[in-house]
Amino acid sequence: QVQLVESGGGLVQAGGSLRLSCAASGRTFSSYVMAWFRQAPGKEREFVGALTRSGRSTYYADFVKGRFTISRDNAKTTVYLQMNSLKPEDTAVYYCAASSMVPAMSNEAYDYGYWGQGTQVTVSS
Repeated sequence: QVQLVESGGGLVQAGGSLRLSCAASGRTFSSYVMAWFRQAPGKEREFVGALTRSGRSTYYADFVKGRFTISRDNAKTTVYLQMNSLKPEDTAVYYCAASSMVPAMSNEAYDYGYWGQGTQVTVSS
């Protein structure tokens, strides 16, 4: 099992940047595919991006390509989401998720069995 705790959310102006962190417990962090999802008020949870166990490959939703970067530090058992050029429509609760089952990256929430509690990101116009 793994427990996930996000941090780094907050209020930022449009065009600004934030870096989210997701700290994972457990000694097998490197065996998990990691991902970020987000959920805006009144909307479904949506995929943001994922990266492989090694961190060498990433996969992003079209709406964040070129603006967001996912990375991981397996020694620190932490995954990051660097968000640049933020837009008001990026306002949401951001969740990190982990999967030990998928063979590669997935953009489906049901593939991830472990979730953090979420961190609020608010982008003002």
